[in-house]
Amino acid sequence: MTRMRLTFGPPDVAVERRSDGAMLVRSPHPLGPYPNAMTDWLDHWAKVAPNQVFLAEREGQRWRKLTYAEAREAARRIAGGLIERGLSVERPVAILSGNSVDHALVGLGAMIARVPYAPVSPPYSLVAKDFAKLKAIIAILTPGLVFVGDGAPFARAIDAALPKDVEVIARANPPSTRPSSLLDAMLAKSAGPEVDDAQAKVGPDTIAKLLFTSGSTGAPKGVINTHRMMTSNQAMLRGLNPSYGAEPPVLIDWLPWSHTFGGNNNFNLVLANGGSYYVDEGKPLPGAIEETVRNLREVSPTVYYNVPKGFEMLLPYLQADEALRQSLFARLQSFVYAGAALPPHVREELERLGRETVGEAVPILTSLGSTETGPSAISVTARACEPGVVGVPNPGVEVKLVPNGEKLEARLKSPSITPGYWRQPELTRAAFDEEGYYKLGDALRFADERDPERGFVFDGRVAEDFKLATGTWVSVGPLRLKFIAHHAPYVTDVVVAGHDRDDAAALVVPNLSACRELSGLDGDASVAEVLGCERVRTTFASLLSAFNKAAGGSSGRLARLILMDDPPSLDTGEMTDKGSINQRAVLSHRASLVEELYADTPSARIIS
Repeated sequence: MTRMRLTFGPPDVAVERRSDGAMLVRSPHPLGPYPNAMTDWLDHWAKVAPNQVFLAEREGQRWRKLTYAEAREAARRIAGGLIERGLSVERPVAILSGNSVDHALVGLGAMIARVPYAPVSPPYSLVAKDFAKLKAIIAILTPGLVFVGDGAPFARAIDAALPKDVEVIARANPPSTRPSSLLDAMLAKSAGPEVDDAQAKVGPDTIAKLLFTSGSTGAPKGVINTHRMMTSNQAMLRGLNPSYGAEPPVLIDWLPWSHTFGGNNNFNLVLANGGSYYVDEGKPLPGAIEETVRNLREVSPTVYYNVPKGFEMLLPYLQADEALRQSLFARLQSFVYAGAALPPHVREELERLGRETVGEAVPILTSLGSTETGPSAISVTARACEPGVVGVPNPGVEVKLVPNGEKLEARLKSPSITPGYWRQPELTRAAFDEEGYYKLGDALRFADERDPERGFVFDGRVAEDFKLATGTWVSVGPLRLKFIAHHAPYVTDVVVAGHDRDDAAALVVPNLSACRELSGLDGDASVAEVLGCERVRTTFASLLSAFNKAAGGSSGRLARLILMDDPPSLDTGEMTDKGSINQRAVLSHRASLVEELYADTPSARIIS
């Protein structure tokens, strides 16, 4: 097994300064070619590499594997079943269950049949108590068919959210309370000429899928994903890192396909380059990370994608297990993270383990984008790769930086930008400016204004920033990242308050396992006992004091904090299903807690 080193595309950027104060920043290099449809790649690899493993998942002690030829045949049979049922853009497919080989086949079959499909986040069905978000998504989507892997755990959600006439297809245990059948019945029937006819009509502007994301209000938005969006985005990645396509990529990946990172960036990388995708049923959670570790002992990825918390949870296993390190690093070109900042201690340890295992630090990459951008829009290069730098515009992407208060707001144009939100024209209109640039909502600044090739630094979410009573702006994004890094490993997230107040303060989402270990209390101690423990409170007070001493002015300080013993809720929109915090929703729903932060007489929970 050989390890190919990562290669980067050209690092240069072009900058145009306009008279209105805006700047246009882009790559001067043209975007490479890309096909009209995602399924063109499936056809291609089924022809030139029919026996190459495309999809794999665990079934007990063995891996269930499908080659490109087998996957294409199965997807075409599913396409025939969808066409037979009269599904269309008005009656698309919804997939409620998580990543699996069958999920992939249903999605590919839908694209062949020219029927949009929507992978819906499983927590909306399995974790939520009132199914409010699932109901809202179903109302917007009006699906004609729903797929689940196993109907049993989804029974309550299906009965609560789906109209009685919507058919459910399942791998196992289809519900008996409505029209339903097994996926095997659809796979048993060969594809006819109607499948070829439908696929021939698929073009760059055909809707391939709908990905639902929550905005600041928590209301679901169906982001239209066309074939052009996804195929052009892969052309960008090929230009950024040519080595990814120089050998068939191998991924072992848990990131959910209901989100653009896992479902577009990662899955499509494999399909575009004839690689192999191994479904990881592990998660960066206690009791679930062990499955990821087990899989990494058996599958050596060429690129390893994760969120910062996932990398952090892997570290103890990598430190203790040489065989695991050897398997992970054997042919690894890069680590890639997104969704949050990577804590410095995690980066440093991954680099150390790389030097120890393969003689050099494996590059750690990131990217900036959103569901609406395909997702990748801004990526690191050989020159724009310092910690904290998110990169420069991908080939084919133009970034417009617009002065907004004291910051530069980023707006984007590219072939990988969504045309809008499904059945929500008012949201679509609001998402684009008068020149047709998509309003990303993030602020960016150059790492070095004299040398744009050193890339952009994320400068916070424009909508999250606020002014103190003194008129001083507080930039929530950078402040949040610094606080989490400084208080590691005891903090999972932080919500910053202080609009029109004399100073900023914080509602802290603690890392309960780390705090419990710090407290020295046994496992029976309640959350309130752990967070109220003198050792925990003293540690936070000491860390906060050091943080504030290094902060400088009032915009970088947090006067006091409360450790939240009740975590942000998925049902209320305080937390998204991928685990990120909606700052505005938390401040709104926890108004009494904010008042407690600023009470004249500090409560027992205040740490300052």
